[in-house]
Amino acid sequence: MPPAAEDLDEEGFPRLTRPRYDDAPPRPWWRPASTVGRVFLALAALAVIGAFTTGILLLRNLLDHDSRFRIEGSSNIQATGLTEVTRAQMLPVFGEDIGRNIFFVPLAERRKQLEEIPWVERATVMRVLPDQIRVSVVERKPVAFVRNGEQIGLVDANGVLLSMPASMMAQHHYSFPVLTGIDPRDPLAGRRARMAVYERLLGELDSNGQHLSEQISEIDLTDPEDARILMPEPGKDILAHFGQERFLERYQRYKAHIGEWRQQYPALASVDLRYDQQVVLKMGAGAAARTADGKTTSSVVEGVSGAAAGDSTTTSDPNATGAISKPFPGKTDSPTTTHTVAKKKAVPPKQKHPEQKRAAQSKPKPHPAAGQGN
Repeated sequence: MPPAAEDLDEEGFPRLTRPRYDDAPPRPWWRPASTVGRVFLALAALAVIGAFTTGILLLRNLLDHDSRFRIEGSSNIQATGLTEVTRAQMLPVFGEDIGRNIFFVPLAERRKQLEEIPWVERATVMRVLPDQIRVSVVERKPVAFVRNGEQIGLVDANGVLLSMPASMMAQHHYSFPVLTGIDPRDPLAGRRARMAVYERLLGELDSNGQHLSEQISEIDLTDPEDARILMPEPGKDILAHFGQERFLERYQRYKAHIGEWRQQYPALASVDLRYDQQVVLKMGAGAAARTADGKTTSSVVEGVSGAAAGDSTTTSDPNATGAISKPFPGKTDSPTTTHTVAKKKAVPPKQKHPEQKRAAQSKPKPHPAAGQGN
């Protein structure tokens, strides 16, 4: 067959025309071709949606009024893990749910309310069909005693303060150090930071398996950068400044030399171990720093508070009042301890009386040739 003639314009160029489609795109199988069919399809869809909604409402109404799913009383609430928290403390959280359908109990809200109880660290709340609520509680574990004024309480590793009667503490046979400086008015983040220092301190002291932390009676965490430990010693306790690191090393240094320090300074009240090249010793209130041989050192103790000797500001200056700088034990390049010895005042020579001076001048001098005859 001869080629089809091209559609040329007046200037001889081919015309640009759109391709023509004789067949329309296929219609979806579910769409009716007529308008009546589309109307019937819309009515059928509305009927299905209405039936589904009605079914949900009827089921909700059935569950709401069905006595099989209603929480009849507190006996329908089961709890596990309760040791320090009693059921009497837990049940008020579910007071609004008594008589309510089990499906309408807000479980997430009840869990948050349970965790607001001081002794509850975390809780889990579940529905158990047909009419039971099951609660699982994990309680907080105290790690130390805390003293606020005259009251003694407990505190956990996160700094949460826990109250317990003294009789209950005696029954549990708790054996913890007593912490001070954990103020309930401080934010939880600040108390948590202080407890982190305490946990690190006990972890290092017990790392060698000797349970050295059992020899500590009281720890002051007022300054989280300086753990001040009240070390029990014969006669009186000694306040030791351990800082915030290298606790085991400083504890061993203290134990190795405390006998020597106390023998040399009977009025010793405080030991600052935070420095690498020296330790700073402080005496008790109103006492002079005397060595074992009875000589008085150059530092005189004034104004240091009584039992703990830690209420005054500590300093690394060896020349501070009441402080004696001792070299780091075992270090050869450290400065030695110096004691100032009182020197006798220089007495000027006595001047001669004027008459004695003139008599001395008038005294005849011997002739140079005298005595040479022999």
